[in-house]
Amino acid sequence: MKNKVIAIAGPTASGKTKLAIEMAQQLDTEIISADSRLVYKGFDIGTAKPTKDEQKLVKHYLIDVVEPEVDYSVADFADEAGKIIDEIHSRGKVPIIAGGTGLYFRILLENYDLPRLEANPELRAELETRDVEDLYNELLRLDPKAAEKIHKNNKVRVIRALEVCKILNKPFSEACGLKDSAYDVEWIFPKIESREVLYDRINKRVDVMIQDGLIDETKYLLAKHGRIKNLVNTIGYQEIIQYLDGILDLNTAIETIKQNTRRYAKRQLTWFRRNPELNVNI
Repeated sequence: MKNKVIAIAGPTASGKTKLAIEMAQQLDTEIISADSRLVYKGFDIGTAKPTKDEQKLVKHYLIDVVEPEVDYSVADFADEAGKIIDEIHSRGKVPIIAGGTGLYFRILLENYDLPRLEANPELRAELETRDVEDLYNELLRLDPKAAEKIHKNNKVRVIRALEVCKILNKPFSEACGLKDSAYDVEWIFPKIESREVLYDRINKRVDVMIQDGLIDETKYLLAKHGRIKNLVNTIGYQEIIQYLDGILDLNTAIETIKQNTRRYAKRQLTWFRRNPELNVNI
C-alpha cells in the first residue's frame, strides 16, 4: 500500500497556510512546504512566509533551507520532501504538503518525472546573459511543446529546458517521462468564493507587506546578498528594487507588485486546473 499524504495546493493568498495549520493541529501532524521561494533564508515578508509564531504552532519543513544564492531545484525539493514524508510516516502521522508551486506537486506527488541531469555552469552562465524573450524564442524553435507549458517570462525554467535540449540533443518534452505516483494523495484546494475575492486578498496582502517592512527587508537583502537573480526575479522584491533605484515611485511600485502577483495567481490557477482531483472552481 502507498503511504498517504494530504496535499493543499492553491494560488497565493488563497488561505493555504491557515488551512494547513488548522488541519495539522486537528490531525496531530506536520507540514511540508511546497513553495519555491520559502526555501530561501531571509525571504520572509516578500514571500508571505509563515510567521515564527505560526511555525511554532505546527512543525514546518523546507522553510529557510538555503541561502538565496543557491539554485534550489525541483529535484532537490523532491529528494528532501520524500525523505521527510517517510520520516513523518515512520511516526504514524500523515504529512500535509502545502504550497503554491505547481511543479513541486507534479514531481513529488503526481506521475511526472524530470530528467536527472547535472547543471552545466558554463552553459547556464552563457544563457543567463541573454534576454528572456530571445531565450524563449529559441525554446519555441527547439521544443514548441515545452514552450507551451512554460511562461515566456520564467527565465529560470526556460534556461533549464534549453539546457536539457542542448545537452541531450533532444527536446526537453521528450526527455521528461511518466511514472507511477509514489503516494496515495488526498488533494485539497482552498475554498475561494471568486476570482475577484482572491484578487482583493492579494491587494490587501501587498498593503500589509508594505506596512510590515517590505522596503527595509529588501534593503537588507540587497546589502547582504547583492543583486542575485533569486532576489531580483522574485515578485515583491523586484518592484521595490525598482523603487529604490528611482525607476518607479512608491505608489507605482506597490501597484505593480499587486498586478504581478495577480498575474502569478492566474498562472497558478491554470497550472492547478490540469489536476482534475484538485477541483479548481474559480
